[in-house]
Amino acid sequence: MGIEIDRTAFVPEDYAVFRGALQANLESLASLLSSPGFGRGPGSVGAELEMYIVDAAGRPLHANTEIQRATDDPQLALELNRYNLEYNLSPRRLSDSPFQAMEHEILEKLQRLRGVAAGFEGRIVPIGILPTLQQADFGPHCITDRKRYHALVRQLLLRRGGKFSVDIHGEHPLELEMADITLEGANTSFQVHYRVAAEAFADTFNAIQLATPLALAIAANSPTLFGHNLWHETRVPLFKQSIDTRHKDRYSWNPPPRVNFGQGWARRGALELFAEVVRIYPPLLPICSAVEPAPHGGAPPLAELRLHQSTVWLWNRPIYDSIDGGHLRIEMRALPAGPTAIDMVANAAFLIGLAEGLKPQLEELLPGVPFGIAEYNFYRAAQHGLFARVVWPDAGQSGYREQPIGLLIERLLPVAAEGLEAIGIHSDEAQRYLQVIRQRLECRRSGAIWQRAKLSSLRRSLPAEQAQRSMLEAYMALAEQNIPVAEWPR
Repeated sequence: MGIEIDRTAFVPEDYAVFRGALQANLESLASLLSSPGFGRGPGSVGAELEMYIVDAAGRPLHANTEIQRATDDPQLALELNRYNLEYNLSPRRLSDSPFQAMEHEILEKLQRLRGVAAGFEGRIVPIGILPTLQQADFGPHCITDRKRYHALVRQLLLRRGGKFSVDIHGEHPLELEMADITLEGANTSFQVHYRVAAEAFADTFNAIQLATPLALAIAANSPTLFGHNLWHETRVPLFKQSIDTRHKDRYSWNPPPRVNFGQGWARRGALELFAEVVRIYPPLLPICSAVEPAPHGGAPPLAELRLHQSTVWLWNRPIYDSIDGGHLRIEMRALPAGPTAIDMVANAAFLIGLAEGLKPQLEELLPGVPFGIAEYNFYRAAQHGLFARVVWPDAGQSGYREQPIGLLIERLLPVAAEGLEAIGIHSDEAQRYLQVIRQRLECRRSGAIWQRAKLSSLRRSLPAEQAQRSMLEAYMALAEQNIPVAEWPR
């Protein structure tokens, strides 16, 4: 989705031509989706891991281009800010122990990357938001020199017509204004890709939407920004606000933000979700590719649709890929980076397993969960983590009941195990990762809770900035050992 482009300025004709190409892409996609057998093939799971680069003092290090060049790994990609990198992990078939393979690949890639980074006096940290960030770490000086990023910054600034406002409530509320979108680069995530058959897309997408708040609460790892204790997953409001081009009027209608949870439950299939993105959001990067016929027996690239999709950041996003004759995926973007490889993979296994386990119950569950309730659950999970209370229907009963999210996750762990079994995950592999989730529930600890507790302890004897550095050093030492966060010392 991080497609590079060849220019940064556009004229009105570019947008008109691009909108026409988007419509043609939608028509081609509709034809593909109606073709018998489209997208069929073995299920698979993959992921993108975003990371920070820091120096010896735990401060952001502007060296992503140099490290990428020295690593010489086509799976390593550049991110918006010069102190961020992303690994595109290999997709794994569900029949090939995919979660274990993903954990091993993360460990191998990080070990090699840390060795390369050391040559630039850098270190690699998978963490939702770096606790040592300062406002001086953002601005034009930190943007990675790629045309795509310069064009995105320019287009979002043009649409905003002024500074971007950030207002996040929490223990220590944060209000500030930014003249560009580089604050978006404070967020690093573990984005999971799950291949889904076209005929099962709507139900699978809805089940993932329903399950995401629970996975987010147990996975939270981003509790602070600039020394402020905010949400357990501060990435959620920060990402939304840092690139929000709207000027909201409380007495008028407001367009949906480009970062959001969605517009409603999927009713028919994938096409309506792609169409929503085309119809609702104006293009930011109106660049049409050269017209290329689909390879013999292959699927068309739909390059304009894919480029446009990459500029709308839904927390769960439909993906079309022309590889392997064309197929569909669901990209789950809400999970944070870190703390460890085993923790991140456990989060992915829990989310996919729970969604697949809930899928047979959707006909009974969804009538009791208006989409607004699911969205409410998402934001409360991000805000309060394992201390959140969410609304969940009780089987066979009418009305709503708010309940502690931890008790709900505990009750649904067997459902997640059933879901993993249903897609062919061996019971030993499923239990390895669900046990990581169970341990977090038993000791009431996520990465966010550990960070907050550690910072609170350190601040009793250290100044704030020194406490943040000390906490980060302890975090990095434990994370590099791949010890699940539930087992970290208090």
